[in-house]
Amino acid sequence: MTPAAEVLTIGYERTTPAGLIAALQGSGVRVLVDVRALANSRKPGFAKTSLSASLEAAGIGYLHLRALGTPAEGRAAVRSGRPAEMRRIFAAHLAGTEAQAALANLSDLARQQRVCLLCLEADPRQCHRTLVAEAVGLPITHLMPAA
Repeated sequence: MTPAAEVLTIGYERTTPAGLIAALQGSGVRVLVDVRALANSRKPGFAKTSLSASLEAAGIGYLHLRALGTPAEGRAAVRSGRPAEMRRIFAAHLAGTEAQAALANLSDLARQQRVCLLCLEADPRQCHRTLVAEAVGLPITHLMPAA
């Protein structure tokens, strides 16, 4: 691990694909790790196929770790304004075998190169990506892309 190893996070809720890529490039991100359970989006340019192609063109890798996404019942809790319930559901999910394997993969990757976790929510305090970043055990920086 290099002394500067850390985990970055970013939400795309209030930005464009170009704004996201600019923020990633400006922070020296080498791999964007998508931690959405479902890597699709109603926002143009943020579904898995188009996002990964845009990142590749910008020289940034893309990795989808679906096992680190919030289960359906956790997403429903957030939509219903119950963030504490989402955190409880996600903590139980994160303790599972598949999520632990994905977390170990992420942890190894974060110690080798600069990574950034992606999810929708602009506010990292309202998003499970912060819980994932905390579980890695490295310092965390939350990127705020331009609108």
